[in-house]
Amino acid sequence: MEALRLHGWQVTVAEAKAIQRELAGRVCRHGGRSTPALVAGADISAARSRGEATAAVVVLRYPEMETVAVSIARGKVTFPYVPGLLSFREVPLLLAAFEKLLAAPDLLLVDGQGMAHPRRMGLACHLGLLLDIPAIGCAKSRLCGEAAEPGGERGCRADITDGGEVIGAALRTRAGVKPVYVSVGHKIDLEAALDITLQCCRGYRLPEPTRRAHLAAGGNLKTDGDTLVYGP
Repeated sequence: MEALRLHGWQVTVAEAKAIQRELAGRVCRHGGRSTPALVAGADISAARSRGEATAAVVVLRYPEMETVAVSIARGKVTFPYVPGLLSFREVPLLLAAFEKLLAAPDLLLVDGQGMAHPRRMGLACHLGLLLDIPAIGCAKSRLCGEAAEPGGERGCRADITDGGEVIGAALRTRAGVKPVYVSVGHKIDLEAALDITLQCCRGYRLPEPTRRAHLAAGGNLKTDGDTLVYGP
């Protein structure tokens, strides 16, 4: 799976913010109404003190949530840890994992923000643009904006607003647990992003694609004999 080359990666913090502002205008906020066959989750595990990281992409059959492929890439991260610029730290290694996939997934869920970002250009937007596929940001915490607490039952949601603009939604994926924060990444509208995220949650707070990617990045994902694993 190949990625588009939209910019370089050896940039300063100021240059990275300028790139985000420019790319934000390219994000498509519509689409995602067709049912995907393959859904991927992406996550990264990093040891900040050593600058080393493991990126994982897990591809699942939808809606069964059967793991069909796992791709791992390991290496160093060179961009500093700066809130709001996570993609410049993580995307190069994540792309290395995506490049090992033999077939492109139809949709991507990312453990991070999409448009619910100060410059409307979170990790899910960045990856969605580079891979040119529909993408959803599903974060464990809110980076910007305001949101009321959604109702306590599974499926309850509350808009995240920033400056009068709806930039995502807090979604209760399981009764009695904290919500996740869903926002558009690319080529999907918010309602479709919320519906797919909820459908991918199977008894856990997090959707299966990102939950399994997190496990894979930490070396804790068990796979059966029919699952294709690419690495290191």
